[in-house]
Amino acid sequence: MKVVNRRFSIAPMMDWSDRHCRMFWRQLTGSALLYTEMVTTGAIIHAGPERFLQYHNDEHPIALQLGGSNPADLAQCAKLAEQWAYDEVNLNCGCPSDRVQNGMFGACLMGQPQLVADCIKAMQDSCSIPVTVKHRIGIDDMESYEEMVDFVRPIMETGCSTFIVHARKAWLQGLSPKQNREIPPLNYETVYQLKKDFPELEVIINGGITDLDQSIEHLNHVDGVMLGRAAYHDPYLLAEVDQRIAGQQTITKSRDQVLLDFIPYVEEQLEQGVPLNHISRHVLGLFQGVAGAKLFRRHISQQAHIKGAGIEVIHQARELMLDAQRRNEEHARERALNQV
Repeated sequence: MKVVNRRFSIAPMMDWSDRHCRMFWRQLTGSALLYTEMVTTGAIIHAGPERFLQYHNDEHPIALQLGGSNPADLAQCAKLAEQWAYDEVNLNCGCPSDRVQNGMFGACLMGQPQLVADCIKAMQDSCSIPVTVKHRIGIDDMESYEEMVDFVRPIMETGCSTFIVHARKAWLQGLSPKQNREIPPLNYETVYQLKKDFPELEVIINGGITDLDQSIEHLNHVDGVMLGRAAYHDPYLLAEVDQRIAGQQTITKSRDQVLLDFIPYVEEQLEQGVPLNHISRHVLGLFQGVAGAKLFRRHISQQAHIKGAGIEVIHQARELMLDAQRRNEEHARERALNQV
């Protein structure tokens, strides 16, 4: 079976981690494992794999996350994942939205561990790529460590050995998906305990991790770290992943070089008819905290959605930002001279 390095990964995020976003992240890190948005089995089976499974070869290593609870459907989609050369296929048992609850998948599956085990076994039997699970530490009144282990154990007995654990429980009623990412308290110790009690498992921790310092601390207790929103809102933190997490001897790119390296992909997609704003929205956080970043974001936000917008919008936004930086530098020199 293919070996996948999960020491550092970026979470599946609905409406965010699409193929354009993943290609942007690839300009920052070559080692991180990237996950697709959750794709339902019904979408793949009924609308066709071409629409939902397409990705750029440079995105590897890449994992497909599935949403579903029918073993036969999940098996069919896992087989397609292998045919489309994904490096891993993952079952979502952590999303708490109403939509997934109505479809009887996502976080509500934590209440049906044997069904999840049956799904995982069906997926394993249909493909030879790794099959993994992403789940919460609990749902609703299921909040003890022992109850989480009761969920993990039958899945583990299928031979599944990789568990990606969001260190918050989920409330299936009363909280929105956004609130479920923020309100239930984080409990990292529960995830650490799972690794301690089951050292043969590969345990990946997720939830509330905002930088690489935190990631490195977690790696003292578990096998891997998965970042979510932080990687999207402040993507430049990914620029040091290859050195600090993967231990590679690589040179950290500047923010500007990351943008310039991404432009050929943007041009390629524009030629294929992809609207600019479908791609450019993912780069808005690249210059966070840098002089001129607001001008960069504003220009793209105002111009990229206009019909026929082309690569010039990104070049113009970059120039506005660089001009602001030059002015800042000039003012700094003037202040320094006045103080002499």
